[in-house]
Amino acid sequence: MIASVAGQVTAVGADSAVVEVGGVGVLVHCAPGTLAGLRAGEPARLSTSLVVREDSLTLYGFASDDERAVFELLQTASGVGPRLALAMLAVHAPNALRMAVASADLKALTMVPGIGQKGAQRIVLELKDKLGAPAQAVDAALNGGARPAWRDQVHSGLVGLGYSARDADEAVAAVAPEADAEVAAGRAPQVAALLKSALRALSVR
Repeated sequence: MIASVAGQVTAVGADSAVVEVGGVGVLVHCAPGTLAGLRAGEPARLSTSLVVREDSLTLYGFASDDERAVFELLQTASGVGPRLALAMLAVHAPNALRMAVASADLKALTMVPGIGQKGAQRIVLELKDKLGAPAQAVDAALNGGARPAWRDQVHSGLVGLGYSARDADEAVAAVAPEADAEVAAGRAPQVAALLKSALRALSVR
């Protein structure tokens, strides 16, 4: 198993990056949040998970070992393959997924494209004892502690869609009241919903 890759980033695409390792360019599929932290020409280290199929070897990359661990655990649920697991991490941070599964928050899970009501119920049933309890970082975000994770995730998603960092900053600021309202109601802001609102804000400028 290839547990990690480290080297110079030679290219960053819409859903993947190329990292040069020992003179070989390795294609790594990543979520938008991970790709947003990579820059061509700069060094990077990614935790990785190799998915082996009869006709392909696909490497998935993550900003942390925790993301990789959650990615692999998600695939133990029926109907969840690597692409859907990556989509789940594109919408929700690992601890947000833990919270959604632990609290049976089907609405949060169905925010992920490709997951319906029945699929969300199955994921909760099969993963509630595997993902573990949410870390304190989630509670801190809900209580207005450290910089909320949704800001970075929405910003990364917009940059991944081709918007400039400045446009992404303005859109994040525009949807902040919506996120604050969710926190005030005791709910974790939903990245997918905030991203849609951000896109609407950019389209009417």
